[in-house]
Amino acid sequence: MTEVLRRGRASLAFSFFAQGAAFALLVTRIPAIQNRYGVSDALLPVFLAAVPVLAGVGSVTTEQLVKRIPVSRVLRWSQPVVLLALLGVGAGRGMAELGVALAVFGLAVGALDASMNMLGVSLQRAYGRSIMLSFHAVYSLGGIVGASLAWVGAHWHLALWVSYLPVVAVLLPAVLVGSRWYVDAGAEGEKAGSGEDSGAGEGGGGAGVVFKVLLPLCLVMSFAYIGDSTVSNWSAKYLQDVLGSSEQLATVPYNVYMVTTLLGRAIGDFGVRRFGAVAVVRVGALVAAGGFAVVAGAPGAWVGMLGFTLVGLGLCVLVPQTFAAAGRLFPGASDAAIARLNIFNYVGFLIGSPLVGALGDAWTYRGAMVVPMVLVLVTLVYARSFAAQPDRYGGGHERPRTVDVGRGSNGL
Repeated sequence: MTEVLRRGRASLAFSFFAQGAAFALLVTRIPAIQNRYGVSDALLPVFLAAVPVLAGVGSVTTEQLVKRIPVSRVLRWSQPVVLLALLGVGAGRGMAELGVALAVFGLAVGALDASMNMLGVSLQRAYGRSIMLSFHAVYSLGGIVGASLAWVGAHWHLALWVSYLPVVAVLLPAVLVGSRWYVDAGAEGEKAGSGEDSGAGEGGGGAGVVFKVLLPLCLVMSFAYIGDSTVSNWSAKYLQDVLGSSEQLATVPYNVYMVTTLLGRAIGDFGVRRFGAVAVVRVGALVAAGGFAVVAGAPGAWVGMLGFTLVGLGLCVLVPQTFAAAGRLFPGASDAAIARLNIFNYVGFLIGSPLVGALGDAWTYRGAMVVPMVLVLVTLVYARSFAAQPDRYGGGHERPRTVDVGRGSNGL
């Protein structure tokens, strides 16, 4: 593998890390943000819902942008905007400033998520083997670091801007320097370089995307994020209110979930290479569904934590493989497919938490945990959409060395 591709992979991995850290710093300090700006409990959901809605707009906009400019350029400038918007959330003085900062964050994070995964899919095609899970593993690592830094800020009662400023001061110049080595889709992986002057990648056109074909992956993406938002928003409350844990113990499941997500993604690419994406997705769906079943029937807090751990191990493979599958299905329009698919990330996030909360209030929270379990199991119906055709990673079917980043068959 050429040095250009190795540098491109390392720089993109750092971008995933920085995004994981920034997002974790935002979502884990929501109570502090609410207190700083005096946001009422009734108004808070409006602010929180606005971020994924605007992120969807940013993702759609990115689909159009990459028809005219390289994906690397969208990523190069959207990531600093995300970091500066994060700092703006911590440094604002009034409700209007918070609204503007969150709006900018949402729009930029949609462009960032879409462009990162576009470059990841094109790099995976260049490598000729599964590497998407490794990028998302680094994202999980960034999330763990960001959540840990947020805990430090909360523990020492630091002002939000004091907590955010050092992180932004370190990450902002680092991502700008690292962006020099992004690899765009181009004539050849070795010649693509940063793509600053190369024009839009060949995967950018949207004419070849058939939504009926993409729909199964959109549903899987939504189901995965419904499960993810269930853990992130309800695991602490579930352990404390339903399973009778202490307040301290109730904070553990999400941290364990993040760690198991990191571990699962770190080894997931090896599973895809050895057994194929379809098998990995099926096993992931079964493990995640089993985890929700354990949570729903748990007699106590420790069994409940085991269930959330299984959920993390299962769900962690679904999202990266869904992006990769979109690239395989539409090799000539992978950027457009990924931008559209990325919208359903935010759809799942928007649906998941309110759905579980409403069912918990109207029925029981144990019963509410059955819903993400069933939705994750539906992924099994669509598992064939993840097939690498006609190529298959692993099992003696790896593609040789570097191939055309922007063209090629449906195999990745």
